[in-house]
Amino acid sequence: MKFGKYKRWEISGHILFSILAFLAIVPFVLLIISSFSDEQAVVRNGYSFFPEKLSLEAYKYIFNQWEVIGRGYMVTIIVTCVGTFVGTSISALLGWTLSKKDLPGRNTLLFIVAFTMMFSGGLTAQYIIYTQIFHIKNTIFGLLLPNLLMNGYFVMTFRNYFEHTIPSSLLEAAKIDGASEIKTFFKIVLPLSGPIIITIALPLALLYWNDWTNGMYYLSLDSKLQSIQTILNNINENIKFLQSNNLGSAGSQLSTAELPSTTIRMAMAVVGILPIMCVFPFLQKWLARGITEGAVKE
Repeated sequence: MKFGKYKRWEISGHILFSILAFLAIVPFVLLIISSFSDEQAVVRNGYSFFPEKLSLEAYKYIFNQWEVIGRGYMVTIIVTCVGTFVGTSISALLGWTLSKKDLPGRNTLLFIVAFTMMFSGGLTAQYIIYTQIFHIKNTIFGLLLPNLLMNGYFVMTFRNYFEHTIPSSLLEAAKIDGASEIKTFFKIVLPLSGPIIITIALPLALLYWNDWTNGMYYLSLDSKLQSIQTILNNINENIKFLQSNNLGSAGSQLSTAELPSTTIRMAMAVVGILPIMCVFPFLQKWLARGITEGAVKE
């Protein structure tokens, strides 16, 4: 009797989560189909899973303007890789330090980290500090630094993982063998921390990859450091942004009237999210494991 009851709950759970997964996938399918749709058909009939007419004009436009769009893609890749590596490293090092129960001033440091999770210094103060003191305006640091500073959630997640998951007997054995803190961290702790590293690195990479606000705040419109998401945002605001930056060149076969302003947004979105969609499924198992093992434990 109990077996049948649990079986019903299991089937119901599978049905529910299958529906939720379907609803999550549907917008991406519509996005991809719309990017291959004819501009006039989309304007006339709206978005559809069964477009009236297919067209590659949006992707032809992207290919013709690859000098700017491709450069934005490379900037995004570089910023994402560097920011993810450095940001994860900073959080891991601080998390490892705070996991030491005999650390002098540990409670004070924990309070400071937790305080940043509840309060922010404010956008105006942040902008003034970055532009007037650090002078990151129109530099690559304008895309890196604002997201690079300490994230309290990431630090506390690392700290909980190190404190509750890494065997204390293993650390004591390394200490008896004469291993320094640095050697213990890099030779013992990090090799055992794959799940939590993926758990932190993935959302941090998503943060950098999808970021467009820092480009809007700290880069001018003619900057060659525009990321792919910033370019996409500018297109969404005004499709003529591309033309004002010499994109209506002789290499383009589209006039202003023929520019696929609707479908090109869809195509640019596909180009922007495609790498993340390809990588995420392979890291999902590690992500789920890291979230479980890095959770707060009593």
